Amino acid sequence: MKAATCPKCGSNELGKGKHSGHGVMLPVDKMSLGSDIEYFICTSCGFIIEGYVKKPEKFKKRM
Repeated sequence: MKAATCPKCGSNELGKGKHSGHGVMLPVDKMSLGSDIEYFICTSCGFIIEGYVKKPEKFKKRM
């Protein structure tokens, strides 16, 4: 994570979370189970600071 403080409220109290259930990112151009999405969240105001897929290799194009 690059950010150490929340750009919205200035708090430095950050947490980590993820979507639950079927909240995964799926590739558009191939069959795959996809990847969970994880977030860094400000625990003071709830602002989502950064989000990313846990398994980015699932999104590489096959040749």
